Amino acid sequence: MSDHVYKMLELTGSSSQSSDDAVRNAIARAAKTVRHMDWFEVVETRGHIVDGGVAHWQVTVKIGFRLED
Repeated sequence: MSDHVYKMLELTGSSSQSSDDAVRNAIARAAKTVRHMDWFEVVETRGHIVDGGVAHWQVTVKIGFRLED
């Protein structure tokens, strides 16, 4: 196995359904333009409250991807 160098990208995904969907939305969008994504880390979770309930989730993630040789 060769040694790799990684770069991190920080994104915030959103969803009206769940925090998991917010993470998935951020990763799916990044996958359209970023290659070699290997891992993610949730760094912050926020939400919007309407009428005493959760109306919207925002999740900030760091995504690690390998740099090409």
